[in-house]
Amino acid sequence: MNSYLGASVNSKDTPPDFVLVTGDAYVDHPSFGAAVIGRVLESRGYTVGVIAQPDWRDVNSFKIFGKPRLGFLCTSGNLDSMVSHYSAAKHRRKQDLYSPDGQPGLRPDRAVIVYGNKIREAYKETVIILGGVEASLRRLAHYDYWDDKIRRSVLLDAAADILVYGMGERQTVEIAGRLASGAAVEDLTDIRGTVFKTKTLASINNHTLLPSFDEVVESKAKYGKSFMLQYENSGQNALPLAEDYGRVYIVQNPPAAPLSARELDQVYELPYTRAPHPKYKNIPAFDEVRFSLVSSRGCFGGCAFCALTFHQGRTVQSRSHESLLGEARILTKDLGFKGYIHDVGGPTANFRHAPCPRQDNCKKLCLYPQPCKNLDAGHGDYMELLRKLRSLPGIKKVFIRSGIRFDYLMLDKSGFFSELVKHHVSGQLKVAPESVSAGVLDKMQKPMPEAYAKFAKKFYELNKKLGLKQFLVPYLMTGHPGSTLDAAIELAEYLRDNNLAPEQVQDFYPTPGTLSTCMYYTGRDPRTGADVYVPKGREKSMQRALAQYRLPQNRALVAEALKKAGRDDLIGTGKKCLIRGRKTHK
Repeated sequence: MNSYLGASVNSKDTPPDFVLVTGDAYVDHPSFGAAVIGRVLESRGYTVGVIAQPDWRDVNSFKIFGKPRLGFLCTSGNLDSMVSHYSAAKHRRKQDLYSPDGQPGLRPDRAVIVYGNKIREAYKETVIILGGVEASLRRLAHYDYWDDKIRRSVLLDAAADILVYGMGERQTVEIAGRLASGAAVEDLTDIRGTVFKTKTLASINNHTLLPSFDEVVESKAKYGKSFMLQYENSGQNALPLAEDYGRVYIVQNPPAAPLSARELDQVYELPYTRAPHPKYKNIPAFDEVRFSLVSSRGCFGGCAFCALTFHQGRTVQSRSHESLLGEARILTKDLGFKGYIHDVGGPTANFRHAPCPRQDNCKKLCLYPQPCKNLDAGHGDYMELLRKLRSLPGIKKVFIRSGIRFDYLMLDKSGFFSELVKHHVSGQLKVAPESVSAGVLDKMQKPMPEAYAKFAKKFYELNKKLGLKQFLVPYLMTGHPGSTLDAAIELAEYLRDNNLAPEQVQDFYPTPGTLSTCMYYTGRDPRTGADVYVPKGREKSMQRALAQYRLPQNRALVAEALKKAGRDDLIGTGKKCLIRGRKTHK
């Protein structure tokens, strides 16, 4: 698919202001980053050509629109291309949800690097601007799970000029404006939410110098130190960070200012067609969001394995009720709409406002190890929004399927829990206790086991009171740093005792930009410097198998794990046994 988003360009002989190259199939919907950036630029008067899933082996695929007037925008798509292609066990995935009919292989590994270099091959002098989650989380030196080594900033490897990190509307518009006014891209060194190259730090005021690239390659301790400096400088009061590569520095400016409610409304109210490009029959990822509403951005949950702190940030930004109600009315006019809104949420559905007025000046976590005494856990605004949505003509049900932070919900005094159970659960409510081991949960920065137990008890009490029969579906993670074989067996016994048989279990995936990945690589907790047990290789597979010990194909691994841990008592025919013992024959 190659098409203009701007209506002011009438001929391919007239190059657009920008050409946007994306690794996803093009879907003109606000849940797809390429569509958002294209529409935002279009609303400011720029013309944008979109090249979706170009043939990266052929440089001519990047020349379809000619050389753009201002530059190329380059993204791998909504996911990191390596995560899109490979499972946590490094097995090649059979489906790409962001490609036509789920077809795999339509984007390269490390797509943003491949695209950037191909663009540079096509037009040596053009401006290349990187963005999206793959670029955002690889903006500085980072551990790469697939290569099992430290890789340098993607800005260097992609031969690009500037990188936009986080949700990029504000930065992209400012870059566009300055380029349009005649500024050189190398002079764009003061835009928040961007990363750039420079040969000297003389003009970078009050910056923090990170350990150099050579140092973090040679020393895991230095890598942990670098990570914590980045982690602590991810808020609005952050300082510029500089990383030395010998002949050049990579400099990260502080994060971009969050969008106001009105600005966020304007982004979601742009004239999206809310459909894939007509050349496609089916894009599986679109089916997941077609009848859902994004109500917020940002997350202050602080889960160690989540990269949101590095990408969207801790600051919660929410859309107004009026904007969401307007989008819901648009949904009711869709011929495929059956009256059910599938989700109203964001990274964490029940985070709709700042945790407290001091968030920008506080480095403490809001919910870990215990909820902060200053935390505002009121759900009144969210409850009112859901009431308005379900009262609209044409709306039968409004469900919540994105993550609910259950420990935060338990602090609410508004009665939201009861309304959630009564009106917004589609038979099953998905929540994420992740583990039952206190030691593992501590490394995850998640609430202790008793918090989930209290939540589950109240959930089922409310169901009984309301005459409903709904269930909790707990998301579980295995193989996380801190998880020993004993901890994995503890989880299996919990599942046995509670008669739970999870259909899906998430094997910990060390992706760039997370505290957990730093622990995985260094074997230390960068918060304290203490050693951390890290399961790898076959033991990691054993831990996953234990969480699904009932599956016949997992029996051999489960037996191996139990014997290795000295827990032969769990093999046999007793009520407490996880698997039966093998019969022996003479």
